[in-house]
Amino acid sequence: MAETDKELLKELYRRITEISLLHSCAAVLEWDERTYMPPGGGNHRAEQKALLSGMVHEKFTAPQIGDLLKKAEDSLSGAAADSPDRVNIRELRRQYDKLVKVPKSLVEELEKTTTLAEQAWVEARRKSDTAPFLPWLEKIINLKRRYAEAIGYKTEPYDALLDDYEPGETAANLKQVLENLRLPLVEMIRAIADSDRKPKSEILQRNFPLDKQEIIGRLAASAIGFDMDSGRLDVTTHPFCIGIGPGDTRITTRYNANHFGQAFFGILHETGHALYDQGLDKSYFGLPMGESVSLGIHESQSRLWENVVGRSLAFWQYFYPWVQKLFYDSLKDVSLEEFYFAINEVRPSFIRVEADEATYNLHILVRFEIEHAIFSGDLKTADIPAVWNDKFKKYLGVEPPDDRQGCLQDVHWGAGLIGYFPTYTLGNLYSAQFFAAAKKELTDLEKQFASGQFSDLLNWLREKIHRHGQRYRAAELVVKVTGEPLNSRYLLEYLRGKYAPLYGI
Repeated sequence: MAETDKELLKELYRRITEISLLHSCAAVLEWDERTYMPPGGGNHRAEQKALLSGMVHEKFTAPQIGDLLKKAEDSLSGAAADSPDRVNIRELRRQYDKLVKVPKSLVEELEKTTTLAEQAWVEARRKSDTAPFLPWLEKIINLKRRYAEAIGYKTEPYDALLDDYEPGETAANLKQVLENLRLPLVEMIRAIADSDRKPKSEILQRNFPLDKQEIIGRLAASAIGFDMDSGRLDVTTHPFCIGIGPGDTRITTRYNANHFGQAFFGILHETGHALYDQGLDKSYFGLPMGESVSLGIHESQSRLWENVVGRSLAFWQYFYPWVQKLFYDSLKDVSLEEFYFAINEVRPSFIRVEADEATYNLHILVRFEIEHAIFSGDLKTADIPAVWNDKFKKYLGVEPPDDRQGCLQDVHWGAGLIGYFPTYTLGNLYSAQFFAAAKKELTDLEKQFASGQFSDLLNWLREKIHRHGQRYRAAELVVKVTGEPLNSRYLLEYLRGKYAPLYGI
């Protein structure tokens, strides 16, 4: 590469890194909004975030960025397709060509509206009353329609929204993916329901003091690899992980004194996200080589640590003695086998983040079908609560008693994250396939977990996935890591392998 080409690439990267720094400032505001900001600060926070999002958009879509991208593409035409610079330019081009079509005013309006909508959602959820939230949701949906029309799509508007989270994904493909899972899962759930074996679920609903829950949560997060010197754990209404930048990745949870699993597995889930963020190459901060592949791949990391590892017998052979000692009054009469069965109980429930692994993807099916129907013009916003309850009854056999446990339970729609939910199912599929590949290469993983050793798996994930940033698209990455395209049989085999011995099915 000629010296002038190196200089233009350096200038492009300088500008992109500056934009990323602005974006990280907005991330701090978002974290504060969901953790410590007083309720009265919502309007001012909306103005702050709208200003920053407009600045980021304006800088990124500036004609100078387009010119630098074109020159960089010309100068790198002979470089390997998976080289860091080619990857950076390829992905920056994809983002630029999409966002340059979106008016700055729309970006600002979306940011302001979703910030205010989140505040309305918190209050609506607290009161279990959708009425004050639905107008905000209607406004978000309309703004998202305008966004989809601005960036364009080949088949339908919902595809444009999916692409923000899972590049190249389509509603048609997701419909088939979810349909392929639905029948086997329903049959498995029915067989489990018919089994005479039942766990002692009340075990997890005893008294678990919150201060002790925080202690064991921090211990578990640290044990699997979360660097507490480069992160923190706080409390929020809806758990999340947010990467502020190198050396600053933050996770949150919510505690329930009469539900052990709510906070503990929530912490493991968000730690999985954090491990991915902490494993990205810091030298590429702000550039595609230093960012995650997709939300589906990100969710694969959280679901892997939360469930495949965190609900395994080997994990609890190491951790249960600690938990039993810490909560002695509540667990002194509970054996490891009883506890393990209880945390792996399969029972249709209302809350997605507390759902077991067998029913979880049916929760996603409900959300996907509602989102898709909205953007296909087949469902009105005002009808969401009733349709939600009908679909829960149809797929899970239970009907939420109130909207707090129904359509108000997730923050995603209020935050404008429409198209995000399907990535959870993709994450479940990826996680099972990745773990199957890891077990072939790291043959004594269960033995390691039982002795409290998780570094080999984490290092494997960082070598195979984290360090590559966006070098490969999700579909290509799966082939690189596992040797074959995404295949649902790995998830179904994993679930059968866990539940057949527990329930005798």
